[in-house]
Amino acid sequence: MTYPKINYIGNKEKIADWISGLIPDDAHSLLDAFSGGCSIAYKAKQMGMQVFANDIMKINYHIGKALIENQSETLTADDVDIIFEGISCDDTPSHGFMTDNFSNQFYFENECHELDIIRRNIDRLPSDYKRSLALILMRRAMIRKMPYSRFSIKWDKIKQLRDEGFSYLHYGRRRAYHNQPFRTHFEENLAQYNNAVFDNGKENKAFNTDVFEVIKSVKADVIYMDPPYAGTMNDYFAFYGLLDSYVSGIPATPFENNFTDKKTIASLFDHLFSNLGNFKYWMLSYNSRSKPSKDEILEIIGRYADEIIVHEMPYAYRLTGKEKKQKDIEYVFVATKKP
Repeated sequence: MTYPKINYIGNKEKIADWISGLIPDDAHSLLDAFSGGCSIAYKAKQMGMQVFANDIMKINYHIGKALIENQSETLTADDVDIIFEGISCDDTPSHGFMTDNFSNQFYFENECHELDIIRRNIDRLPSDYKRSLALILMRRAMIRKMPYSRFSIKWDKIKQLRDEGFSYLHYGRRRAYHNQPFRTHFEENLAQYNNAVFDNGKENKAFNTDVFEVIKSVKADVIYMDPPYAGTMNDYFAFYGLLDSYVSGIPATPFENNFTDKKTIASLFDHLFSNLGNFKYWMLSYNSRSKPSKDEILEIIGRYADEIIVHEMPYAYRLTGKEKKQKDIEYVFVATKKP
């Protein structure tokens, strides 16, 4: 089993082996409290741990539902036919949530109409796990059709970059994949996602709630935290909020406790670390460009932890295909709670 292509800004897939190698040897269960694309939760599942994956975003919850909690259910060819039933190039756009709210904002009107049909069809699938798997495959398809793989781009720029002639003239790439049908992207990734489903012999669970709620209800040996990095490019609602709207059929609204405001981040961290009594070990991923600083985080954690070890790794984030120029350092703080 191999972690599939997720396309998630801030995902730790490339350094998952390093991070998972820092999990204490006597730990057998882990809560990934800001699970995002679930790369660390998935690695912990591969390690045979009992895994709890939580994220405030609905679409990320479905990643956890499909790949962490799900042990065996995959999508068949018949399931795929159900998902794309009723779609043809001759369809006339009609009313639907995406058509009415997002036509010519992120996708053309006929594409929004297709998205409405697909979303209704997904609800016809016979199990929650199949529905979650279909939704995250649609997530992948929607992102593949979106320039820069995020939904914070203006429509005029989207249209421009989806013009293959313009893209080739200015960037030397036609980016034809932006104009391929949703079904093409879905089917190209289907085997990879199906093959990522496996049973590790543990009862794993996905949650869709605020971090301060999940830490009350889950008890595990380790809590791993990878919140947005305040002070960096971290507006996950702007990047992926449309996907939550698509999942729920209701326009998504920004969530509280988003860990992005530099003015409140220190107090949020203090509140978080003061409430981690359900966990023996605490692991926090952070970055040298983020706020609070490394020393400030050490001071906050030190109020509640008995021992803190900071692991560091040079790490270059990529954005829109270009490597960031900053010499960033990725931190993992590993702490043991005070008795």
